[in-house]
Parts: sequence; C-alpha cells; structure tokens
Amino acid sequence: METFFNIRYEFDREKVRERIDRTVAEGGKGYVCVSDGVILSLVQQDEEYRQVIDGALFSICDSGWVPMYVRWIYGLDRRQYCGSQIFEDLIRARRYRMLFLGTSERVLGPLKENLQRIDPRIAEMPFVELPFCTVEEFDYPAIGRMVDDYAPDIIWVALGAPKQERFMHRLLPHIDRGVMIAVGAAFNFFSGLEIRRAPRWMVRCKLEFVHRIFSEPKKQLRRCRNILVTLPPMLYREVKAKKKTCARSSRT
Repeated sequence: METFFNIRYEFDREKVRERIDRTVAEGGKGYVCVSDGVILSLVQQDEEYRQVIDGALFSICDSGWVPMYVRWIYGLDRRQYCGSQIFEDLIRARRYRMLFLGTSERVLGPLKENLQRIDPRIAEMPFVELPFCTVEEFDYPAIGRMVDDYAPDIIWVALGAPKQERFMHRLLPHIDRGVMIAVGAAFNFFSGLEIRRAPRWMVRCKLEFVHRIFSEPKKQLRRCRNILVTLPPMLYREVKAKKKTCARSSRT
C-alpha cells in the first residue's frame, strides 16, 4: 500500500484480491473503500471522515485523476481501479458467498436478475434494501445479526459516499466476519435501470466526470465544486511534503 493525499491506496489489483482472499480465508473482517474524487476531497476537509477511511483494510483508486497527480508529483506509474470494475471482477470470479446491501427494491430486483446470469449461485444470495435514514439511525446490531446469520465472504454496500463508508465503519463491530466493499453506483450500473457508466473512451480520457454531470447534474455539479475547492491546497501540500522528504533523504 502507498499513501498519497492522506489516503492509503492499494493500486495493485492482484494484491487487492490477495488481501481480500486472505481476510476471508482467516475468518477475518474489515472494509474496503472505493476512493473517488468525492472521498478524496472530503478526507482533506473532515478529520472524522479521514479516520473512517484510515480504518479500512485499504482503499482502491476510483479516480482517473489521482494517478495523473501521482505521476506529476512523484514520477510513479499507477492505475485506476474503479468500484464498478472490482464489483464485476469479484462477481465473475464465481467463488464468493455474497450479500448485497443498499439502494431500493426497484434496483435490487433487476440487479439480482442480471448478476445471476454471470453466476447462477447469486439467485440464492440475499439482496437487502436498507431503510432510508441518516447514518446514525441504522439499527447496526440488527443488521449485524442479519449479516452473521448468512455469514457472507463479501458484503457489498451501496449507499453513496460519504454515507456508505461511515455505515461500514459503524457496522464493523457488529459483524463476526466478512469483507465489506462500498461500491456506490455499481448497483445502478449493473441493474440496467438507472445511470449507466460512461463509455470506455471517456474513462480512458479522464472524462467520466462529464458523463456523470450530464446524468445527475445537480448532484454532480455540487460534488465537482467541492473537489475544485480542495484540489489546489491538496496538491500544494503533497508537493511540499515530497520536497521535505527529498530534503531529509539528501541529508542522510
């Protein structure tokens, strides 16, 4: 893992899979954050939220821009690994016992139907709609008992950032085992009902945010505005930290 911009990233997809598999095999528990631009900006502003992200097993990089920043500042070659991709990768592995939490029955029904075409076992796996409430109002002991009764390897959580990360952090003490992974809009993408992911050429050109703005203008413009406010000071701090590290290294 490597820390950039106050987030502990795991960029290596094989290591992501190995850490998840090892946690499952050992009967351990934890959560994985899918850190996009929203999480990146919030971590710079909110110390409590930063602690939530720090409490994860690791974060994967769901931002096409962070690898560019890392290349500009450090000269390192890193790659994006988005939430919809890890979701699809682990579904296609056809080896995990899974539970799906979040969104609405309207989305969960078609999602289950589509996913069981990839892995027929999914027809027998639970898809659970969570109540519409604040993160403080969930009945975490009851949700934890429901999770433990099924004993999944992977618990997919789709409540949207920053709510889903706070939800996983609060639920963790109430479950015995399993890896929770927050996948945001992936449920919508794979249900085929609502917002679809940007075309691959837009993802390659770092233009996925444009597609999202047109899909959900009010929500995404607010998020983009917040990202733009936090971006300059964040980059300045990272460049300054790199210079300090280089200066210490030159003295030793």
